[in-house]
Amino acid sequence: MQVAVQTRDPAQITAVALKAYARVVEAWGLSLKEAAALADMSESTWKRAKKPNFAGELTKDQLLRLSAVIGIYKSLELYFSDPLARTWITRPNAGPLFGGHRPVETAIEGGLPQILAIRTYLDALRGGA
Repeated sequence: MQVAVQTRDPAQITAVALKAYARVVEAWGLSLKEAAALADMSESTWKRAKKPNFAGELTKDQLLRLSAVIGIYKSLELYFSDPLARTWITRPNAGPLFGGHRPVETAIEGGLPQILAIRTYLDALRGGA
């Protein structure tokens, strides 16, 4: 018995990730500067990347960031009701990961490790841990 291995086109993966990330950024009401920094892009690159015909490539770090941010969005939508689910990321938070700052600020400053820590934190809340 042979197993068919389906490989995905990297351009298609990039397009889907950017489309989902753009929707998350819009739902959260992030500024151009915040959206670009969270994705580890320049503002001009983010402006181009959010257009449907973007032909550039993303680094593995950028793809991981987008994936984790989308996971954060999903966790917030499952754990909280509106409007908190949409505003949690931009509200000051006294929790130990945030030190009174907005989660989006700590994610930008801390990069991928902090983004993953936020994702883990929210998954633990959702899972009852």
